[in-house]
Amino acid sequence: MMPTAVSFDLPLADPAPDPAKTERADAARNRARILEVATRLIDERGIEQVSMQDVAEAAHVGTGTLYRRFGDRSGLALALLETDARAFQDAFLSGEPPLGPGVPAVDRLHAWGVTYAEHMEQHAGLIGAASVRPGLGPEPFYATHLAMLLREAAPQCDPEFTAQALLASLGPVQHLYARERLGWSLERVQNGWRALIDALCA
Repeated sequence: MMPTAVSFDLPLADPAPDPAKTERADAARNRARILEVATRLIDERGIEQVSMQDVAEAAHVGTGTLYRRFGDRSGLALALLETDARAFQDAFLSGEPPLGPGVPAVDRLHAWGVTYAEHMEQHAGLIGAASVRPGLGPEPFYATHLAMLLREAAPQCDPEFTAQALLASLGPVQHLYARERLGWSLERVQNGWRALIDALCA
């Protein structure tokens, strides 16, 4: 009688790593490290005192790598602002009222400016650095949103022009001037925004 053949299940070899996926993971880690280092340096010194070379050296990457990834210092500033800017955008597009939908446009305009002033209080330096490249940040989208609300709340106004004027009143240069040179409180800036909206929508 012939012996019965016995088969063994051999372990499958792990598939060879995908170079493209490995490269993407490495790039994501490098980007996260660069942004973490840049945030720390800016917190310590202020955006005006941090150069691309400073960030590259602290993150242990080549300056050329930094420029290829972010373009310039304004591109790096935009990347640092991305998370908070996206959270703000989500809040006024689909969040809870009065910032989000579900209340009259005038109430949403009030809430938008109050919240944006708080955002500016945290990030005016970075937003100013990012504004060196106009049109690449979130401001055009903010202007579109404000113009939409103005069409409902203040139909007598030119919505696009008025939206740009409103944005300028809370811009980084104006915000820093009001807070640091004029000594205005954040509350005064926010109350001024509310009064401006009320005047436009009367």
